[in-house]
Amino acid sequence: MLSPAEPFSRRQGPGTAAPGPSGRTAFCRASGLGLAALARLLSGASVRWIASQPDTCQRVYFANHTSHLDALLIWSALPQSVRELTRPVAAKDYWSRGFVRRWLAEEVFDALLIDRTDIKVSQSPVDLMIREIGTTKSLIVFPEGSRSVSGEMGEFKSGLYYLAKKRPDIELVPVHIDNLNRILPRGEFLPVPLLSCISFGPPMWLEQGEAKADFLVRARRAVLALKE
Repeated sequence: MLSPAEPFSRRQGPGTAAPGPSGRTAFCRASGLGLAALARLLSGASVRWIASQPDTCQRVYFANHTSHLDALLIWSALPQSVRELTRPVAAKDYWSRGFVRRWLAEEVFDALLIDRTDIKVSQSPVDLMIREIGTTKSLIVFPEGSRSVSGEMGEFKSGLYYLAKKRPDIELVPVHIDNLNRILPRGEFLPVPLLSCISFGPPMWLEQGEAKADFLVRARRAVLALKE
């Protein structure tokens, strides 16, 4: 889901390590490396790049949404140089619940937290995201909006289209996550040890004059094609 993101303020207290280039402290960066390795270990995830390669250029990675681990797993599958420039878009109502979750989202993953209950017409979610990423950052988004219970991918919402229309220079990279809904089923806390696969497809862009409905269908098919 694409929605507003709140700017984050990081207070640096006594004894706190100075922030790195991305604004995260050395401790948070190290925590991110550890969690990325743990996520890959728990999920047994293999990573495929199909007609595409990791790159530090600005991108929007858009994927199917099956569990709360989705953003972390995609983030962990990226090389560190790319990961440092990539911000997951996450649900504020889930990731703001408790100190640990909020710290992970804001300080470790540098996530854009979505307020799904207070979306204002006067503040376009897409405009806010474009402002937050500037000219260097990339995003991980889930165009379905909410997680799938059955594992079947739902229809895409319009946010991806408007993001592509307002920033036609950004590469849109489809991503398919396979089997993660069975590793961490909805409502469960502990993962079940199974193998999963993350597939990154070739970049795409909004075509000249392409209708919103046609683009969203094409984007959804690009994700589904990676399952084959």
